[in-house]
Amino acid sequence: MSDEVRVWIEHNLCTGDGLCVQYAPDVFEFDAGGVAHVKNDPAGPLLTDEGASANVPEHLRLDVIDAADECPGNCIHVARLSDGVEIAGPNAG
Repeated sequence: MSDEVRVWIEHNLCTGDGLCVQYAPDVFEFDAGGVAHVKNDPAGPLLTDEGASANVPEHLRLDVIDAADECPGNCIHVARLSDGVEIAGPNAG
């Protein structure tokens, strides 16, 4: 089974604590209003649409999972690409 994952944020639940940006700054970044968003590339644009997801590079997978597990707003979702099952975040089994 593939370890590839994608990540997205429920923006309305983001508390702006910044743990996600500390864990994986190449995947998460704040907008001017202090809300975290995901991005597909460290230099790429923020994906600001609600529910927009980014594929996570393999070397950042565990950092993104840790960010989801530690997020005070419980707003980061991490799902396997292979079957869409959430492995971290509010709907993880």
